[in-house]
Amino acid sequence: SEVMAILCLSSDLADLKERLGRIIAAYDLDGRPITAKDLGVHGAMTLLLKDAIKPNLVQTLENTPCLIHGGPFANIAHGCSSLKATRLALKLADYVVTEAGFGADLGAEKFFDIKCRYGNLNPDAVVLVTTVRALKYNGGVKKEELTREDVGALERGIVNLQKHIENVKKFGVPVIVAINHFSSDTGQEIALIKDKCAQWGVEAAVTNVFAEGGEGGIELAQKLCEIISGHPSSFKPLYGLELTIKEKIETINREIYGGGDVIFTDKAQKEIKQIESLGYGNLPVCMAKTQYSLSDNPALLGRPEGFTLTVKEVRLSAGAGFVVALTGEIMTMPGLPKVPGANKIDIDESGRITGLF
Repeated sequence: SEVMAILCLSSDLADLKERLGRIIAAYDLDGRPITAKDLGVHGAMTLLLKDAIKPNLVQTLENTPCLIHGGPFANIAHGCSSLKATRLALKLADYVVTEAGFGADLGAEKFFDIKCRYGNLNPDAVVLVTTVRALKYNGGVKKEELTREDVGALERGIVNLQKHIENVKKFGVPVIVAINHFSSDTGQEIALIKDKCAQWGVEAAVTNVFAEGGEGGIELAQKLCEIISGHPSSFKPLYGLELTIKEKIETINREIYGGGDVIFTDKAQKEIKQIESLGYGNLPVCMAKTQYSLSDNPALLGRPEGFTLTVKEVRLSAGAGFVVALTGEIMTMPGLPKVPGANKIDIDESGRITGLF
């Protein structure tokens, strides 16, 4: 995970080598860190990544250029594509849209507090993507029943969207809600989301790009351009780097998750003390947390408040340039589902591809 994060936060080959060299592989008998540079392997690691650091140019089905580069999971890392890809895109286009993975409590917070901080980026607007299905799920509907109309569940679950909107606004960036349309969505459900967004003072647009391609995203694109031109961003990170590691974690829990107390295990407290004693207390914090809830408990849906967040472990990613705080039952090595999507992909003798959609 740290090597992927390093790849995505490196500005060039020299920076990549330096960051790889800062990876702490072990500690000696006196408790001093042993880095990849100490072991003399950072040069070889850089060589292995000399082509991987180059952004990949692909295209959509409508031939729109897309830069796909990197894959740090937002539940255990910072969840954003590479700085190199973003900077390249900014040189090539008037508008650049980049993804911050999982919920805005994870991807967006880390994009702002980690990627934008290191890349000196000043985002102009946020497109907050939601679905009727996700909001009904947050309202208590089982996954197998999400295709049925249930305005009551949507009314209960939409508080989750409200919290994400509030979170984005705390960074001083204008926001628009994109309602990613599914064929099972009803007019009444869509209208409810739009009405709520209007009450909260944010624009909303239905996107139907899955079914209609670019045509299905025109309304969103037009509204987004209007917001960018008419509502200047005053972007600022959530916290200052001068805060202690505990203070940063407590700030994220309180302001972004909506939690109350933070409990640090004895192990976590010992690790924080060691990290700060080594001079790394001024790094941003990367929260390792479930993507299914605003809390560290995936079963707490909707908008939980006042819950207790437990930090079990704190790891130093010195090369990536952040401290990772592990909460809840989080896996640091995500695995594939029981039946991976690749099992459905095939190509016949005529070159016809199946299983991608």
